[in-house]
Order: sequence, then structure tokens, then C-alpha cells
Amino acid sequence: MPTPRQDQPDPGGTTAPGTSTPGTSPSGAATPTPAGYPAYRTPAPTRRRGVLVASLALLAAVVLCGGGGTLAFLTLRDAEGGEGAREPTVAVDGFLTAVYQDRDAGRAANFVCAESRDQQKISAKVAEVQKYATLYTNPRFRWSSPTVDSQNGDRATVSTKLTLTTADEKIAEQPLRFTVVRKTGWWVCEVG
Repeated sequence: MPTPRQDQPDPGGTTAPGTSTPGTSPSGAATPTPAGYPAYRTPAPTRRRGVLVASLALLAAVVLCGGGGTLAFLTLRDAEGGEGAREPTVAVDGFLTAVYQDRDAGRAANFVCAESRDQQKISAKVAEVQKYATLYTNPRFRWSSPTVDSQNGDRATVSTKLTLTTADEKIAEQPLRFTVVRKTGWWVCEVG
């Protein structure tokens, strides 16, 4: 009796009608792959590299611009704002007016150099002055005309005498000495 014929896989990758490829049945349903044949895999979806590259470039631009803007803000926020006062005595007088008469820490900061511009300390001084206003009857602050004691190039020492007078005629005096520096104008840097 002749031996039954065994079909060899088609080297061209095609199969005859009515037959199935390994891993599928004639109806197209998935079947286990017989040993010796690789499993059938669906092709991976094509990636859109253009969209990915454009997205990464946009993200990099946003990070660089945002980071650069933040760096510029942090670097320049303490720089002298405005022009400063035209004379050392004008800077001292403006500072005293803002603290003792207006009681405005923000305005006082406009007369303080960047190195000494600590908003919390300035606000604390204004709060101290406001506390005096509640402790004493109708307190009034005045000061003598600021005078330049010494000036050496871009640095000057200015002095004045601060006087607190109350409605019940109590008087307190305090001498003040300011170190004032010139940059874009004159700025108060130290009070002693």
C-alpha cells in the first residue's frame, strides 16, 4: 500500500483555498499554533514621529521660556526700582515720611536699597509705629531736617532727631543715623 502523502508548507507563504494558515481555522477563528511554526502577530501601529517631535519641541520651548522668565524675575526682583532720590537727605526724609506719617511699608520700601529691602522688617517697623499710635493719646512724629554728616563718593551718612509728642504733652526724642548709598539715585541702606 502506498504511504499517505504529507503536504509540506507552501514556501511562497500562500495556501490553497479551503486550507488554513497556522494559528487560524478555515473560519478565521484563532487556534493554537502548532509546534514549529511562529505565532502570528498583528503589525504594530505606525508611530507618528512628526507629532511626537513637534510636541517635544513645543514642550522644550515652553520650559525654556518659562524657566528663563522665572530666572529673570528672581534675578531682577531685588534690583533698585525707580530712580532713587536726587539727594541723600531726600531719601531719608521720604523714608521717615512713609514710616512715621503715612505708616505705609510699601512706600517706605521705595526708599530702601535692594540689599536691605526686607519687606517683613519694614512692615514690622511700621507695625511698631502703629502700636505707638494706639498706646499714646494722639501721638505725632516729627524730625529735624536731615543733614549729611559725611559723604564719600557714593556713600553718605545722614542724621536727624526723631521726636514723638503726645496730646498729654509727653515728649520722647531719638537721634537717628542713616547710611545712604547712590546707585541709580540715593537709597537708605542702614538705620541706626
